[in-house]
Parts: sequence; C-alpha cells; structure tokens
Amino acid sequence: MLSSLIKEHQAKQASKRVIQEQKRKECITAANDLTQALVDHLNVGVAQAYLNQKKLDAEAKLLHQGAINFAKQTQQWLALVENFSSSLKEIGDVENWARSIEKDMKIITDTLERAYETAQEKPTTSH
Repeated sequence: MLSSLIKEHQAKQASKRVIQEQKRKECITAANDLTQALVDHLNVGVAQAYLNQKKLDAEAKLLHQGAINFAKQTQQWLALVENFSSSLKEIGDVENWARSIEKDMKIITDTLERAYETAQEKPTTSH
C-alpha cells in the first residue's frame, strides 16, 4: 500500500511536471511573441519618426535655400533702388545745372542787349 501510494504520488508529480513544463513553454512562447510584437510596434514608430525627420530635413533645406535666394533678390532690389535714387539725384543736379546755365545765359543776353543798345545810342548822339 505504501509503495502504491508512493508510485501514485510520483505519477501525479510527473504529470504535474509535464503540465508545468508545457505551461512554462507556452509562457516563454507568449513572452517571446509579446516581446516581438512590442519591438515591431516600436520599430514602426521609430521608422515613422525617421521618415518624418527626413521630410523635415528636406523641407528645412528648401526653406534655407529659399531664404538665401530671397536675401539675394532683396540685395539686388536694394541695389536697383539705390541706383535709381542716385540717378534721380543726378537728374536733379543736371536740372539745377541747366537752370543755372539758363540764368547765366539770360544775364549775358540782357547785358549784351544793353551794351548793343548803348552802343547804338552813342553814335547817333555824336552825329
């Protein structure tokens, strides 16, 4: 009887060990599956973040290039406006110069007319 109890106990223990080993293997498989699913999920997020970063870098490059082009165009416009302003000043200077010459010519013309009139009057008074 004692030996049959021991054999029965050993058989139950062996059966429990087999069941426990199966559950341990299932647990390890489930943990591996969970770990793989988590890694896959994280990898998708990392891959998406990487793609987004690449897009942002490309957009930043385009924006930087656009800013450089805008700065160049702005400098060109400033140079054109400065040249235009300088040209307007020169036109104003030429206009003032022309008025001054015209005024001087008027003075010379008036002086010559008076001199001519004076010269015309003197010979008639001496006759």
